[in-house]
Amino acid sequence: MVRVIFELRDGRCIECRGYIGESVMDVALDNGIPGIAARCGGAGHCTTCHAYVDAGWAAALDPPRADEREMLRGLRGRRPPSQLTRRLTCQIALHDGLDGIVVHTD
Repeated sequence: MVRVIFELRDGRCIECRGYIGESVMDVALDNGIPGIAARCGGAGHCTTCHAYVDAGWAAALDPPRADEREMLRGLRGRRPPSQLTRRLTCQIALHDGLDGIVVHTD
């Protein structure tokens, strides 16, 4: 299993575990993480599962596809983007290299 650490807007951290191949969105939903609504169920057609990944983890992620980049382009978030990478959590599949990934909810 892969550890996913969700840092909530209020600064609390919740550590969860997910299976390899499962999405970060699935882990968030399974654990009732606030701020991850996932209204389209992981189809990548909305931005309600967006979050921010610590920039140090960006290299371990598959790059976003064109449709994900387009979805995120017009989204305004409340967090400064300097040290964080905005992503749709439904598009982040867990693998061994992501053990301990830190995801900030918006």
